[in-house]
Amino acid sequence: MTTRLLSLLVMLAGLFIAPALAVEPSEILKDPVLETRAREISKGLRCLVCQNQSIDDSNAELARDLRVVVRERLTAGDSDTAVIDYVVSRYGDYVLLEPPFKMATLALWLGPGLIVALGLLAVFFFFRRRQTAPDSAGVTESVPPPLTADEERRLKALLEDDG
Repeated sequence: MTTRLLSLLVMLAGLFIAPALAVEPSEILKDPVLETRAREISKGLRCLVCQNQSIDDSNAELARDLRVVVRERLTAGDSDTAVIDYVVSRYGDYVLLEPPFKMATLALWLGPGLIVALGLLAVFFFFRRRQTAPDSAGVTESVPPPLTADEERRLKALLEDDG
């Protein structure tokens, strides 16, 4: 039993270690400052194959190529912004894990909020309509208005006659 549990824990730990091994030793720059800059830039660029991983975490061949390009541009003397602009000029805003807020990306930024707002509005109208919806006999359920003084007197008289 403990052997199985230990094996399971080792396998689970392997799942968390794998993304850290995405950058191959041959890619790592000798200058630790440039390597740190390259890693930070790579964390903000999307792997175009995996789509939900940064190129720093991805083992895809295209992600590796992009990591190499980032490192080449940095060793050539480009600033972080220049490197990101270079990659965006080749692949578009989609390559950024956090695309900029502009007309072309408006749906990405406002779409989820709009969908939630429309869903809440639909729920509101559903329950509001349900309160005044007709019952199975086709009669609308609603609270009747209170009796007038004359109606109360007549009701009282009818009840006294029966008793």
